[in-house]
Amino acid sequence: MLLLVIVSLIWAFSFGLIATYLRGVDTAVVSAARLGLALLVFLPLLRWRGLRARTAMALTGIGALQFGVMYLLYIQSFRYLQAHEAALFTITTPIIVTLFADALDRTWRQRALLAAVLAVLGAIPVTWSSKNISVTLTGIALIQLSNAAFGVGQVLYKRLRVANPALRDRDIFALPYAGGFAIALAMIATRDVSLALTATQAWTLVYLGVLASGLGFFLWNVGATQVSAGTLAVMNNAKVPLGVTCSLLFFGGQANIVWLLISLGVMGAAVWLAREDQKTQKTRKTAKT
Repeated sequence: MLLLVIVSLIWAFSFGLIATYLRGVDTAVVSAARLGLALLVFLPLLRWRGLRARTAMALTGIGALQFGVMYLLYIQSFRYLQAHEAALFTITTPIIVTLFADALDRTWRQRALLAAVLAVLGAIPVTWSSKNISVTLTGIALIQLSNAAFGVGQVLYKRLRVANPALRDRDIFALPYAGGFAIALAMIATRDVSLALTATQAWTLVYLGVLASGLGFFLWNVGATQVSAGTLAVMNNAKVPLGVTCSLLFFGGQANIVWLLISLGVMGAAVWLAREDQKTQKTRKTAKT
C-alpha cells in the first residue's frame, strides 16, 4: 500500500501546480504532453523478450482505456460541467473498482464495498462547493464513464500481471503509455489547439509528464498488484483530501478546515476497513489450503 500512498501524495501536489501554472492551456495539450513524456521515460526500458503478441496488445489496450479514454471523456465533460462539479462526480471511482473486481471474480465482498462507499463519503466534504450545482445528464455520464475507464484499467492490469508473474512491470509499461498517447494524439487532431507555452508552463508539463504521469501511473499500477481490490478502490479517493491539504500548505488555497479533517478521518476509516477485509480474505484462503 506504500506505493499507492506515495502516488497519492504526488498527485495531490500536482493539483496545485495545474491550477496555478497551467490555467489557459488547452486540456488536450496537457493530456498529450503528460502521456507523451511518460512514454518517452519508459520506452528505453521496453523489453520484448518473453512478451507474447497477445499480451502486448492487451497492455496497449489497457493503457488506451485507463489513460487515453479516461482523459478524453474527462476533458469532454468540461463542456457540460464546471470544474467543481466535475471534481464532485469523479469520487465514485472506488465503487466502480470494487463492483468490477467482484464481477470478474464472481464474488461479493461486502466489507470492500462498504469501504468504497466510505471513501466516496469521505471525499464529498472537500469536493462539494457552496456554488449552485446545475449539472446535465450528459456531463454526469461522461464523468462516470471516465471514472469507469480509469478504474477498470487498474483492475485489468492487476489481473494481467497476476496471470503473467514472469513479466516485470518496468519492462512492459511503455505499452500502456503508448496506447494512452495514441488516444491523446487523436484527441489533439480533432481540436483547434494552441501549442504556445511559457517557460514555466513547459517545465510544469515536464514535471507532470515525467513524475506525476510517468512515475505516478507506473507506481500506481504496480501498487495495485500488491493490495486487495477493496484497498485499491479506497485509495482512488485518497488524493482528494490530500490535494486540498497541499493546496492549503503550498499554493495559498482556501478550504473549510473542519470539513477537511472530517474528510481525512472518514478516509482513514475506509482504508482501515479495506485493510481488515484484505486480512479476512487472506485468512480464508489460508484456511482452505
